[in-house]
Amino acid sequence: MRSVWSLLAVDGGKWVARLLGHAPDGRGTLLAGNGAMGLGAGLLAMPFGLHLMLGGMTLPFLLSTLGVAIFMASLTLLRARRADEAAAVQGLGLLALGLGLSLADPAPLDAGLAIMLLAPAYAGIVGTAGTRRLAVGLGLAGAAVAAGLGQAGFAFGTMDPTAPALLVLGLLGVLIARSAGRVRAETDALAQGERTAYHHLVEAVPDAVLRLAAGGEVVFASASSETLLGCQRYELSGKGLFARLHVLDRPAFLSAIDEACRLGVRRTLEVRLRRDLPGENRVPNFVWIELSLSPVIDAGGAGRHEVVTLLRDISERKDFEAEMQAARRAAEEASRAKTRFLATIGHELRTPLNAIVGFSEMMTTGVAGDIAPVHKEYAGLIHKSGRHLLDVVGMLLDMSRIEAGKFEILPEPFAPESLVEPCLDMVGAMAAERGITIAAEVQPSLPALNADERACRQILINLLSNAIKFSPDGAGISVSIKRQGAHVLFSVADGGIGMGPEELERIGEPFYQASDAMTRRFEGTGLGLSIVKGLVDLHGGRLHARSALEEGTTMTVLLPINGPAIKLGHTGVVTPLHKDQVSQQTPSWQDARRRAQ
Repeated sequence: MRSVWSLLAVDGGKWVARLLGHAPDGRGTLLAGNGAMGLGAGLLAMPFGLHLMLGGMTLPFLLSTLGVAIFMASLTLLRARRADEAAAVQGLGLLALGLGLSLADPAPLDAGLAIMLLAPAYAGIVGTAGTRRLAVGLGLAGAAVAAGLGQAGFAFGTMDPTAPALLVLGLLGVLIARSAGRVRAETDALAQGERTAYHHLVEAVPDAVLRLAAGGEVVFASASSETLLGCQRYELSGKGLFARLHVLDRPAFLSAIDEACRLGVRRTLEVRLRRDLPGENRVPNFVWIELSLSPVIDAGGAGRHEVVTLLRDISERKDFEAEMQAARRAAEEASRAKTRFLATIGHELRTPLNAIVGFSEMMTTGVAGDIAPVHKEYAGLIHKSGRHLLDVVGMLLDMSRIEAGKFEILPEPFAPESLVEPCLDMVGAMAAERGITIAAEVQPSLPALNADERACRQILINLLSNAIKFSPDGAGISVSIKRQGAHVLFSVADGGIGMGPEELERIGEPFYQASDAMTRRFEGTGLGLSIVKGLVDLHGGRLHARSALEEGTTMTVLLPINGPAIKLGHTGVVTPLHKDQVSQQTPSWQDARRRAQ
């Protein structure tokens, strides 16, 4: 059967903490146990102090009463969940007991002085940094005062305080030893818990975790490395990992290890590691692994001797990247083939179409002689359809040249207002057929625009053609040209069917019109805006569209006044190795010719 003292010393802290009404924690349990021990010691000493007080010795009773008050106050504070104040009361209270004992003893060096010097140590273990500093300051001041008074032979009272001092000193020693042991146990338990948690984390993470020495030797390998590389982890120890590296990746691996250890920088690199396949022969194959290297700095900061490495299988990502590259190459080749096909078929179609358009025009105008009215009507249809097909072929050729990067622009300064009249003449007949009016607004005194005039004319014609095509009969279209900062702005607005947000995002895509329904209602290839966008990009300009369904569309083109920016990336200064002095040297064949004459 355990004694009361063992109960207080071992389980008293938890018992008192539960008695105070809250679940015990590490510090609260320690303070509660120490408070119970101090309170028990004070209560046991009070009867003896009372007996001695009746005999004329009041100091023992006063000390025991003060001890009971100190530890009762600390337990009360603990019940109110004020652990910092409770620790301060215990530490400073023991300091006060030591001061009283030292003042009662006339000797310069006594047990009370030792208690005052040990009390700050106890306060430092159980209290906060502020409590520790306060206890150290008061302890040193009190010890100096008590030692000075003892040196002078001054003392309160005449009784011998040795026995009470030894009792308090013994209690303080027990409290310090118990507190230090409890703190050490808590620290060890915390460290062990952290080690267990980190070990579980390292072993449970799907990526392999390795610890490498400064030379790349494997010091530790997690269990995931066996699954990742198809081998036992002991096979990776030492130079085992380096032996599995692809020969071409070994220099990069050693360089990364050196930089991580020498410079303390994190590195990430992709290498090929040999993976053993299951089977009798364990046929090796190489897989792509991403290595994340993180240097470990030692506590003294003298150097970095280890590198923690995280290994992740990225084979699927590499395969996907290879597939994407192959698909991109195939798409680029298909695009080039399409461009070549369009260019070839366009040239092949233009020759017969020119003949069809030319001869049908001769038949409709009567150049080749009069024909019957019905035949003239048929010739007009042939001419109109042939002209339309010729325009489509021309757009296909322009689009193919733009996509292939073979559409060359020749920027030259010209007056932007000179574009309006010829463009309106080009689309005037198409607008007149449907009763559509076009209003032009040109800002006066426009600066000269450094651009390809032919390309700018095609931009404006395409925008006007689109506006006419998607406007209802009898509608109005406005075209404006003005300066906007360092750009010239071309704007074409119509009151047609408009476009929704989804269609606006696809402006400029080849062969695209706003919707299937619009494609059925309106003719066209969907190449007009694609050509506009390509020509605007060649000039270094911008194309904007503002539209809403059934509210019309406004297309805006901004072209830089000074022309497209000159790309200097492919230019350089050529320094000649030597220079012939032609003016100072006369060729020998000229001298011979003069002599012959």
